Amino acid sequence: MKPMERLGVGIGWRPEIADAVERLDGLDWVEVVAENVCPGHLPDSLVRLRERGVRVVPHGVSLGLGGADRPDPDRLVALGERAVALGAPLVTEHIAFVRTSTPVLEAGHLLPVARTRDALDVLCENVRIAQDALPVPLALENIAALISWPGEELTEGQFLTELVERTGVRLLVDVANLHTNRVNRGEDPAAVLDAIPLEALAYVHVAGGVERDGVWHDTHAHPVPPVVLDVLARLRERVDPPGVLLERDDDFPPEAELAGELARIREVVTIRDAPPGPASRPEVAAEAAAGAGAAGRGGEAGAGGGVGDAVRTRVALGQAALLSALVAGTPVPEGFDRGRVRVQTRALAAKRASVVAKVAPELPRILGGPTPYREAFLGYARHRPMTAGYRRDALDFAEHLLIQDLPDDPAARRRLTAWWQDRAGARPPRRIVRWARALVGRGA
Repeated sequence: MKPMERLGVGIGWRPEIADAVERLDGLDWVEVVAENVCPGHLPDSLVRLRERGVRVVPHGVSLGLGGADRPDPDRLVALGERAVALGAPLVTEHIAFVRTSTPVLEAGHLLPVARTRDALDVLCENVRIAQDALPVPLALENIAALISWPGEELTEGQFLTELVERTGVRLLVDVANLHTNRVNRGEDPAAVLDAIPLEALAYVHVAGGVERDGVWHDTHAHPVPPVVLDVLARLRERVDPPGVLLERDDDFPPEAELAGELARIREVVTIRDAPPGPASRPEVAAEAAAGAGAAGRGGEAGAGGGVGDAVRTRVALGQAALLSALVAGTPVPEGFDRGRVRVQTRALAAKRASVVAKVAPELPRILGGPTPYREAFLGYARHRPMTAGYRRDALDFAEHLLIQDLPDDPAARRRLTAWWQDRAGARPPRRIVRWARALVGRGA
């Protein structure tokens, strides 16, 4: 595999900290959420960073390459356009599913793929489709998870190794997610690092989180804890990573704290003696050989050697059952930890409420503040799963309140009505009204 371009130490660019990011000393590169930038209208801050020679990498969150459906061509085109506009050396996404098409449901979050042969076959074909469509190399990130799938056939290390061997995709290793999965799923980060082909490493994510009631929440809103830096150090013992990036998505600290976190990350990854190359480790060579041999195995092949409909259908049924339980209140599928599913359900609803408040900040103000907004939104979300993204969700939430004759304050209702009409337009006439108008027209 061709050596990855060196990126250095960077930080996730977010609009809330754009000025602080520009002032950080020794910043080598930044990563931007791909869906949050428009290729023809890049934020001035990103333009200035690029002019200084700071590399920018788009990080996608909505492709859902682990989903049962083939990748959406429009989403692939959009991701490629952002890579070209930013002059990026690569693009990154996640090993996750985010939606189902039957029924149409959106998770609004990254959900884990079952580590089975069927799911791996589907993922590999989806990755190859994406690679063919994208103008730059693709790297995929291991995700954090609250729940495990029953009946898994592969370890995380085996799953990632076979993925790399069968597609040539690069890996974005998130050490915070490795720690999260140690707490939540009992997976040893060292065992994963020993098993995966680190010669495929594109770069590394580092982020903070918090533990509540025995569950680690990967919040990206807390300082990076020592246990995550320890996992980073274990990775550094095995390989010199081409790039390391600090992620922070919420509750942003003062600029000095961001600089201090970056300094601690640099201290971990800047060591005098380089580790042996991963290819020299016999366990990696053996794992890679096993992965290459498994490339010909898998589910029923379709025409031209692709994944057959039966495989995708099995994966789709499993994902739909889980996602429906998480967002639509249907029974939890057999074999899942019901307690963990409840935790994941609450986490998805909380994130949904938070993101809708960001894309439509007027709504909390109209409803009297964050607390009454949150209570109203969570009540709505219990019965209305998201089907078309956060902006549509905001409109549907407002319409739901108006249909229920809420809020109680007439002035607030008028403001909410005006807000909804401004963004959604007048509601189309009902069918009976259209029929009546047609009859009147014919009678005239």
